[in-house]
Amino acid sequence: MDRPAGDRAVGGVHLRRSEEHVAEVEALAGVLGGRAGLPELLGALKYRARPSPVGRLLGRAVDRAIAFDSYDQRDPVWWPQGITTSADADPSGLVEGRRLAVVTWYAKEKDGVRRGSRVTFLDLDTLRYRHVLLVDARFDDRGELTLSGVRVHAGGIAWAGPWLHVAATGRGFLTFRVDDLLRVPGDDERPDEIGLFGDRVASFGHHHVLPVRYAHQAHADEGHERLRYSFLSLDRSPLPDAPPDLLAGEYGRGRQTTRLARLELDPDTWLPATDEEGLSRPALHDGGVLGMQGAVRARGRHHVSVSHGPWVPGSVFTGSPGALQRHRWALPMGPEDLSFWPSDRPGEDRLWSVTEHPRRRWVVSARRSWFDRRRS
Repeated sequence: MDRPAGDRAVGGVHLRRSEEHVAEVEALAGVLGGRAGLPELLGALKYRARPSPVGRLLGRAVDRAIAFDSYDQRDPVWWPQGITTSADADPSGLVEGRRLAVVTWYAKEKDGVRRGSRVTFLDLDTLRYRHVLLVDARFDDRGELTLSGVRVHAGGIAWAGPWLHVAATGRGFLTFRVDDLLRVPGDDERPDEIGLFGDRVASFGHHHVLPVRYAHQAHADEGHERLRYSFLSLDRSPLPDAPPDLLAGEYGRGRQTTRLARLELDPDTWLPATDEEGLSRPALHDGGVLGMQGAVRARGRHHVSVSHGPWVPGSVFTGSPGALQRHRWALPMGPEDLSFWPSDRPGEDRLWSVTEHPRRRWVVSARRSWFDRRRS
């Protein structure tokens, strides 16, 4: 299968990778007594989601809906945005022997406090889950370690090999290493604070944190418009035996651009491939649609989610960029990012999404073949 037709590299639009935050992450791990890692986190999944018949019925394409617990369903501060799965991380669909979804959330300001962004690891079989705060560890001018929340919209996420790539809109995207998961003991005592306080660490009440490893910073030369990384997904179908690509795109309204972009990944690092100048140059296509919340490429076609607000079910557009066809009411109201689980085994070969509005928050899946049969 060839790479998507119609893409074009734009010389003036690129990403520049930051230096790896090795010393900062090691210092934070030292403060917290070493890495916990994913196995420890999965052994401590605290909260319980549940199947949701209502969520399933509110999307024509949906055959499974999972609701967060009652607190997370109604929480006015944290809003779900991005989704990826263990099928992105490993072609088997399993990580640590589990079928997982990872959901991003961003926090709205409350009482003058901005908590930033987090990810949630959800076991799709047991329906247990746990939140992890995304953090930025830095050394200040005196060489002392500091800790802050990562303040990005986190509209999309892709689990690529050892990395979680998280969309940061106009800033580009941030990259986290899953093995850097750290445990914060006793943080319930400081639910409204973040930082290092002597030998104590506060992380807005989260018992696990994940520090930034890289920033992939979006840039554009004069005369070009910087790409907005509103969402991300992993595309495992570019070429046989080739590493996956990253698919990114822009949420746009009015006269804003709605471009889709493809970034090749380096097969050795699973980070964006770079040229001789150290830059990653996306191939762009102008054929997106207004209000895109997420996009994946599945079985040779693009699938794009669009929200119509908190009261009307969302749409999915399918086809080729520039010629996308709409499927009305395919997903419940407020759909965000998309992820594709590419398997020919029964019960898989499906799209996953997450919806954002309070009391209408679901992780949902839909059979990809549903979009082959129906046009509306």
